[in-house]
Amino acid sequence: MVRALSTVPLSDLIAEIRACRICADTLPLGPRPIVRVGDPAAQILIIGQAPGRKVHDTGTPWDDASGDRLRRWLGVDRASFYDERRFAIMPMGFCYPGAGPSGDLPPRLECAPAWHGRILAQLPNIKLTLLIGQYAQTRYLGFSREASLGATVHAWRNYIDRGLLPLVHPSPRNHRWLSTHPWFEAEVVPALKELVAGILR
Repeated sequence: MVRALSTVPLSDLIAEIRACRICADTLPLGPRPIVRVGDPAAQILIIGQAPGRKVHDTGTPWDDASGDRLRRWLGVDRASFYDERRFAIMPMGFCYPGAGPSGDLPPRLECAPAWHGRILAQLPNIKLTLLIGQYAQTRYLGFSREASLGATVHAWRNYIDRGLLPLVHPSPRNHRWLSTHPWFEAEVVPALKELVAGILR
């Protein structure tokens, strides 16, 4: 993952992001950028999709049922998960995009080009980046990803040497996917827990 040179203090960058109004006119609840990057010492980066309605309301990323499942997969408690010296959280879309006919709308396309490179420049110590869902995998795996999300996740060993780990989204909506792909919780989750424990020890 290519990182640009940092030119502003991290705290100033996060303040700039939280004041972002790039796509304010398109957001049903208005802008509320959700990002949790507060310490350049962070070693694990989580790139998800976009905040849901509950996260928009609380302002805390992964503060929902998806977050509960993700923390179980990682083998960490809430205190460790929200410790900015350990984890950085940078979604593909920073604001709640609104609801669609079968769930939330896709992340807004403006966020990643505007902010990701500048955030990554502030995180020189990342050892593992979790790419949660198709949008993060499309951006950061590009043509090296497989033909489907399931195949990409199943081929996770192909990416780990680059410090990247593709995951299915931990949403309750994916319960059926998880039940029909038992290899994920049998193989990928234990490997993920081992990786995380090794980095955070």
